[in-house]
Amino acid sequence: MSNEEELFDDEFYTLILVDDEGEEHEFELLAELEIEDEVYRVLMPMAGEEEDEEEEEDVIVILKVVHDDEGNELMSEIEDDGELEMVVAAWQELEDIES
Repeated sequence: MSNEEELFDDEFYTLILVDDEGEEHEFELLAELEIEDEVYRVLMPMAGEEEDEEEEEDVIVILKVVHDDEGNELMSEIEDDGELEMVVAAWQELEDIES
């Protein structure tokens, strides 16, 4: 997914990401985490973006900020399980502090 557009609202940031098939998806930026010199973004699909509308549990997406050869910012799925677990733990710790 690549970051196409960022919009600012008084309450939250909205990101519109374009997937590999060219479809746009709108997300709310919940947090940006910097861990071991890497940047990660915790996102939640905006209303209507979840595949199963009847799910009661909030869905979050965690993506890693990467740059292409030209220096353009992109967001990528985290493929390493250990890295993903580290970011999820940091996010959960942040959520506990804010609660």
